[in-house]
Amino acid sequence: MSSTTEPRSTKARSTTPRRRSRKAADPAPAPVELDLSDVDHRVGKPIGGGQLWDPCSTSDIRRWVMAMDNPNPIHWNEEFARESRYGGLIAPQSIAVALDYGHGAAPACVGRIPGSHLIFGGEEWWFYGTPVRPGDKLFQERRFHDYKIADTKFAGPTMFSRGDTTHTNQHGALVARERSTAIRYLAAEATKRGMYDDQIGVVKKWTNDELVEIEALRREWLLSNRLGISPRFDEVQVGDTLPRRVIGPHSIASFTTEYRAFLFNIWGTFEWVAPEGVDDPWVNQDPGWEEGFGFDEEDAKIDPRKRDGLYVGPSRGHIDAEKAGEVGMARAYGYGATMGAWCTDYLANWAGYDGMVRHTKADFRAPAFEGDVTYFDAEVVEKIPESEWGVPLVQIKLKLTNQDGAGLVSCLAEVELPL
Repeated sequence: MSSTTEPRSTKARSTTPRRRSRKAADPAPAPVELDLSDVDHRVGKPIGGGQLWDPCSTSDIRRWVMAMDNPNPIHWNEEFARESRYGGLIAPQSIAVALDYGHGAAPACVGRIPGSHLIFGGEEWWFYGTPVRPGDKLFQERRFHDYKIADTKFAGPTMFSRGDTTHTNQHGALVARERSTAIRYLAAEATKRGMYDDQIGVVKKWTNDELVEIEALRREWLLSNRLGISPRFDEVQVGDTLPRRVIGPHSIASFTTEYRAFLFNIWGTFEWVAPEGVDDPWVNQDPGWEEGFGFDEEDAKIDPRKRDGLYVGPSRGHIDAEKAGEVGMARAYGYGATMGAWCTDYLANWAGYDGMVRHTKADFRAPAFEGDVTYFDAEVVEKIPESEWGVPLVQIKLKLTNQDGAGLVSCLAEVELPL
């Protein structure tokens, strides 16, 4: 497994203003600083989190691909799947994130930072060829990898923290590894700076002709490669482009559908687990969310809405424009984990049933906002006849943009193809 490891930086430093005479102007406001006192001692340590009680079911798979707008019949059509090489339904490679607690961000959100909020910064995935079928149960081992502090236009001092998750099935077989990046910042500072304020009140109003054009492109991709025919490695050339895809316009309905497909969001679906031999393991402590964005774990034993992120908790801003504004976003917005899954699904469907995605590294540049659409454009940039995986790979550069050409995701991936 290869990746670029960034060194953990030290705490964000602040400078003390020089003393001024009584006649001087009012002193400058105190510098904004993240409180990292509960973070540093947790770096490099295993953490706990949520573990789903139940194995993956056919309904779980169908709900997931429906939410991801993934038309591949091998994942939902029982008759088609029974006639395939798999002999039945099989989950998409992206299912690993749906069978994990916290969208996969748990090991990257470690330590209490008062007044903070979190958005996804990116995901890196390695897939090991073990398919997930109905009846399988995934187990996770998590570790807080590292962090660095940067000064951003969005929120001033901002933490970019990374965490690792290893996914194995009930037989101990390695399914996937993930390295997630979380962006943690002070919600009040992001709101004060208002980087996305210019987007408030300008939700795109699509004409009928525009919607017809979008739906035609969407349907063209939905119908592509439904038989799962894999391109041959020898036939693919550098510079080849993949079929263009579009998702959207995004809406409260689509964001809600996506949220409901993550199984840990269902009442009572998981238990809290902790790694053995770790003092003060990070399991379900309070990360320091801004007021009004936390869960009430005790009352949730009675009231399901107290553990439902569409009513309470840090996900409220995804479907509530007012709450989105409280954490520095312009309006309702999509999920980073969803964008990562879109990338994996898009590439896997192109690779067909004799190919597979081996590695993706996706950097999230901006969220998919309500009213926008997301376009997928991809190109083969390299062919690797002999790889560290022991199979031939093609490297693909994938970009996700909105209708104005603004970048949402930049993804570099390696995909296995048959000879």
